[in-house]
Amino acid sequence: MKKRIAITGLGVLSPIGSGVNKFWEALIAGEIGTRTITSFDTSIYSVNQGGEVLDMDPASFFRQLDPNVLGRTTQLAVASSWMAWDDAQVPSDYYSSERVGVCIGTGIGNSSILENSHDIELSGEQKVRSEYVANYPLASVANAVSTELGFEGPSLTISTACASGNYAISRGIDLIHEGVLDVAVVGGADGMSRFCYTAFHRLGAIAPEVCQPFTNDRKGMIVSEGAASLVLEDMEKAIERGATIYAELVGYGLACDAYHLTAPHVEGLGAVLAMNRAIEDADIERNEVSYINAHGTGTKANDSSESLAVYTTFGEQADLIPVSSIKSMLGHTMGASSAIEAVACTLAIRHSVIPPTMNVSELDADCVKNVVPNQAVHQPVKVAISNSFAFGGNISTIVLRGVTE
Repeated sequence: MKKRIAITGLGVLSPIGSGVNKFWEALIAGEIGTRTITSFDTSIYSVNQGGEVLDMDPASFFRQLDPNVLGRTTQLAVASSWMAWDDAQVPSDYYSSERVGVCIGTGIGNSSILENSHDIELSGEQKVRSEYVANYPLASVANAVSTELGFEGPSLTISTACASGNYAISRGIDLIHEGVLDVAVVGGADGMSRFCYTAFHRLGAIAPEVCQPFTNDRKGMIVSEGAASLVLEDMEKAIERGATIYAELVGYGLACDAYHLTAPHVEGLGAVLAMNRAIEDADIERNEVSYINAHGTGTKANDSSESLAVYTTFGEQADLIPVSSIKSMLGHTMGASSAIEAVACTLAIRHSVIPPTMNVSELDADCVKNVVPNQAVHQPVKVAISNSFAFGGNISTIVLRGVTE
């Protein structure tokens, strides 16, 4: 019998607010966090909207390392992980440090280091610090979290594009199931990146004003930044120490249809496979699912493909299940997106509230219908699934459930 996994700590930094309470209040209020980008000059682009973390300086969370030699993504990951660990209230001597590990997902990594180094070199005013460039590799993201929090278990940075957060969560689940860890700090982070913004702009995928998932007039996604971390704990041990248990992670499903570098499979085959695997792994029935947190980027291709996958997976039941995309408020936070969405699902279960899909006008007839338009819905959420789809066909679905004995 596999171990049960408790979620005992949450941390988040996002364009609509940082800290669990501020994030949740903004989310259920339908606040829009995307606006004109301030991180860099967008005058050369035909669009200039993005989502930035403006209410909190992630560098202020550091207690061990020098944040000035670390990239924006690493700073965000450390900040959200400190938030989650503090929230979990684990006594300092409760677990051996080697039994606590870290899995952080990132799609872009510390591209800010390369971009800033480029600017410094061009200016000719100073030299780029070698220790700054040394923190560019992806491994530095999880390593910094482990060092900051004093953990000596496995420290893994996972990069599967925009599904990175869910993949990191899934690996954390595995490490507890396998008996390698008692606790895993998992999540995702990505800082605002000129490189990323330019790539999506060249693809013609960025909406000029707001993200409008599942609508007829949707014009694309919006590039954003953010981070979220969750503390996963062996359920028995969490109960023994009297931890606050937000929800239970009961399963996940992974797939890679490898259909196209940037486009989703037109029939959503990988998405169907991931959802079916997640449901099987969680050992639940389809009619138990009470909320689907959609990948829902607001692009024509993604929303149509995901909708078809939901209908294929749930059949006639599909229109009875509330489906929402919080990217309508946050934008797409890349490798952080599914981690932030996991926090949203956890809070939806805990508070019995389903976040809305904002900016909804006329729905696309080919997309899901029950999209919780423009206003949160107050109703019990017993089981939530969260989808995350990425370039290259990397697809992940996780399943969360309210705590049961």
